[in-house]
Amino acid sequence: STAVGSWAKVLKNAVTITKINIYKQSTPPPGSGGAQIAFKEKFMDYCLFDLDGTLTDPYEGITNSIKYGLAKFGICENDTRKLKSFIGPPLYRSFMDNYSFTQEQAAQAVGYYREYFAQKGIFKNRVYDGIENMVYRLKQRDFRLLVATSKPQVFAERIIKHFNLWQYFDFIAGATLDDSRIEKVDVISYALKSCNIAPYNAIMVGDRKHDIIGAKQNGLNSVGVLYGYGGEEELKSAGADYIAATPSDVAEILINLKS
Repeated sequence: STAVGSWAKVLKNAVTITKINIYKQSTPPPGSGGAQIAFKEKFMDYCLFDLDGTLTDPYEGITNSIKYGLAKFGICENDTRKLKSFIGPPLYRSFMDNYSFTQEQAAQAVGYYREYFAQKGIFKNRVYDGIENMVYRLKQRDFRLLVATSKPQVFAERIIKHFNLWQYFDFIAGATLDDSRIEKVDVISYALKSCNIAPYNAIMVGDRKHDIIGAKQNGLNSVGVLYGYGGEEELKSAGADYIAATPSDVAEILINLKS
């Protein structure tokens, strides 16, 4: 439709757009009489945002915390590529994938990481340019905004408050410190259930494949962002429904889906 497709012009050929039928993954809500126009009016009231690599750039704080954790095992790591790969996925998985740690070693490494991060790394972070304007625009269009992050929820809440973004978000969903909820699919599910949100009424925005896959496993469409740590190939391969180059592009995509 013209409404769904018009935002493509905003990207000025910076990215490739995947247009979707916004009705494809869900059925109209009860009481709508099956009419698609009624469904569309209720579509996309909620936006779930990843935190690291989507709202904020945590590179310094996370990589210094990783180095601290690895040093406890006698590992001195200066490979930027390896260190960047930790931003997004659950930490224990990254320690196992990158250093062949056992589950027990990975759990210890995560503990060391959190020891440093909670005291020194948490605010070595910055809000991406354009984020506050993006969330302000979305709130002006009556979106309800949530954070869904694999970062422990207690840390995510401190970061959102520290950077004065708390006023824009209705709910913060994150991982638990006891590791009972760490995978992105479970964090998204927790957010939806906690706020009583139907999948047809929400969309996930993130920079890594875990955001896109977790969204699909919960029945949500997704927007992959290119200014974070995943990259276009990773996001497309994971099945992102839309690709956005900047926070402003994210706002245009979501506003046009809602209109």
